[in-house]
Amino acid sequence: MSEAAVITRRNLIEMPSSPTGSVLIIDDEVGIRESLQTLLELEGYDVQTAANGEQGIARLGDRPFDLVLLDLALPDRNGIDLLSEIRAHAPQLSVIMITAYGTVENAVKAMQAGAANFVQKPWDNEKLLADVRAAVARHRAEEENVQLKRALKQRYNFENIVGKSEPMLKIFDLVAQVAPSRSTVLLQGESGTGKELIAKAIHLNSPRRDRPFVPVNTGSMPADLLESTLFGHVKGAFTSAIASKKGLFEIADRGTLFLDEIGTMGMDTQSKILRVLQDRKFMHLGGVHEIQVDVRIIAATNVDLKQQVRDGKFREDLFYRLNVISVDLPPLRQRREDIPLLVDFFLNRYSEENERNPRRITPEALRPLLAYSWPGNVRELENVIERAVVLSSGVEIGPELLPDQIAGRGSPFPLMEHRMDASLFDIMEDCERHILVDMLEKCNWNQTEAAERFHVPLSTLNQKIKRLNIEIKKKGRD
Repeated sequence: MSEAAVITRRNLIEMPSSPTGSVLIIDDEVGIRESLQTLLELEGYDVQTAANGEQGIARLGDRPFDLVLLDLALPDRNGIDLLSEIRAHAPQLSVIMITAYGTVENAVKAMQAGAANFVQKPWDNEKLLADVRAAVARHRAEEENVQLKRALKQRYNFENIVGKSEPMLKIFDLVAQVAPSRSTVLLQGESGTGKELIAKAIHLNSPRRDRPFVPVNTGSMPADLLESTLFGHVKGAFTSAIASKKGLFEIADRGTLFLDEIGTMGMDTQSKILRVLQDRKFMHLGGVHEIQVDVRIIAATNVDLKQQVRDGKFREDLFYRLNVISVDLPPLRQRREDIPLLVDFFLNRYSEENERNPRRITPEALRPLLAYSWPGNVRELENVIERAVVLSSGVEIGPELLPDQIAGRGSPFPLMEHRMDASLFDIMEDCERHILVDMLEKCNWNQTEAAERFHVPLSTLNQKIKRLNIEIKKKGRD
């Protein structure tokens, strides 16, 4: 062993207090194991050792590592064979082979089997440490990427799109059937109902999950900018085109392109989108060569596309191309039984994000949340809960932390004050719900007494309570 490969115990005094990575050394020579362990611990690594392949596999089963330093010649098995076994067990784990037999043939075999590098005994400490740092950094980057993909898939998995109401259960079933296909999907619903969330769920539960999901809000761009964004352009195609640029169709190749607010798209752009859907080909702005792409389109709209077609504002042929599978997302006011679930979900999310103890909603605060019409749908509810968590000083969220129009501190009929575009039906329903809840609270939730005060039969009152999805509070409960 070279002098460079020996570290004295005295140098351990300078060892950093926190580990910079975890390393498993598998080598049958005691001196090699101890020398490597001392060298790496001096650099702050958390080091474990094993004297043979069997021990090494056992160590790997006990805990995760960032790197394995593996001897090529072990007493119980060949190092190349063990390397293949390790890679099968942990594909992202970095492995550096160490051997006294540093032939080109062995190096090639080790790299083909998945080794990150190949080091010959006796080694140079600085070079070995550089190789170790690079291998650990690469492993951690790959692990972070895997964890990120897993977290994204978990976040947008069907089971984590909150809802137990009948309309949402039907949507879950439909989306689960749609996701594995390559069919175009049209998501329809009011703003804030979660169309992009559903689109991501479809993508991440499809065979395209490892390819790009590319969203674009088609309603927020002028027509010329939108076309350049979608299709790209060649240098000189227009005044500011100083260089060629790929479009989103190319970027989304073999993945999913999410076209939001497609009902606002101009007729010229609609024609070009139709051609891509029909032929799977397009040209850059100013270009002369056709580009072939394999892109799944998910479109979304908060306007009635059929009416747009009748009004001559949307191409009928494009509508039918997009409307292969239609998913209608209900507004929150039509699935009020999901509100408590959504409230708990957002309370947990924003308590965690703001590093607060878990917050909980009081019954007095939940009642106006259930009675409110939610013109902004789930997005509005999320904003309200985030605001309440940030402003709260204790674990309970009471009505004082809700906006005035929801808690009823402004107009007696919040919908009329804040939703000038609401339909007459919505206004009447919201007012009726508010009046009923107010009377029931005054009567301590005694329905018989409330019916008498309203001068209506109890059966009529109960029918209205059921129709308006009013949650009855038990008498005497705080």
